[in-house]
Amino acid sequence: MTTRMVLVPGFWLGGWAWDEVIPHLADTITAFPLDLPGQDGNPGEAPAQVTLADQVAAIEQALEAEPADRHILVVHSGSTNPGTMLLDKRPELVDHIVFVDTAPPVDGLAFNADATSDATLDEMLANEHEQASFRDLTDEQLERFKQRATVQPKSLVTEAVTLTNDARHNVPVTVICSCYTAEQFQEFADQGIPYLAALNEYESVHYIDLPTGHWPMWSKPAELAALLNEVAVDE
Repeated sequence: MTTRMVLVPGFWLGGWAWDEVIPHLADTITAFPLDLPGQDGNPGEAPAQVTLADQVAAIEQALEAEPADRHILVVHSGSTNPGTMLLDKRPELVDHIVFVDTAPPVDGLAFNADATSDATLDEMLANEHEQASFRDLTDEQLERFKQRATVQPKSLVTEAVTLTNDARHNVPVTVICSCYTAEQFQEFADQGIPYLAALNEYESVHYIDLPTGHWPMWSKPAELAALLNEVAVDE
């Protein structure tokens, strides 16, 4: 059985974010690390105007580009918005979706509807350190992140997701929980926290603990790849 796995990076990241994971993926997996529109420029460069629809189209193209027995969509962090919108638009394209330390949004949710400027990595570093998001990263990995981080377009931060197709709820879901535990993810979803509440709407959700920070593709790439390999062979 052949599997095409589209790997979508979160905010500030290009497809390079998955470089340490891909060598550990099974030989039956064709990995496609995606450079999302608006996140594919030079580090620190102000991005062109871009919409969530632009990013959805890029994910759609990546899924359709090559035939395979199974197509798996892997979204990390902020890429959950275009990833979930793709699932809403074309649920038949995805046999399984994996949320890496993130979850599907509810309809109408934006990351920060009140943002007035593009988001830079420097602006969030102090707060993220307080939340232990960078746990297990080496100094070298963090420095590489700083050097390669792109500017996140304001348009992607302020634009709300649009979801209308309940068929997305039929696609099997795996949530890899790294900053918070699987138990906490489920508790937060039950409490109705906006970025987790939608998990309760999906028919099949499997939670897996991978204790580390928010960027397991760097802090635990082999372990993350092993979990993705399990998803790839799960029927």
